[in-house]
Amino acid sequence: MAAISLRIDPEEEKVIKEYAKSKNISVSALFRNSVLEKIEDDIDLNLYKQAMQEYEENPESLSFDEMLEELSD
Repeated sequence: MAAISLRIDPEEEKVIKEYAKSKNISVSALFRNSVLEKIEDDIDLNLYKQAMQEYEENPESLSFDEMLEELSD
């Protein structure tokens, strides 16, 4: 498993450790979960923006049944 280090000041360290403790998780798990969640949020936002751009270029909408039919092809 890889290790990543970062620099934080003592006050930030205290807040982070206390928060992790209050959630009953390790600091490593807190950072890992937070970073992965941020990445997922950014990916979701980019997909939303792409979908909105495609819709604005071609404002066609499908009914739920039409969408199911298209996805099953």
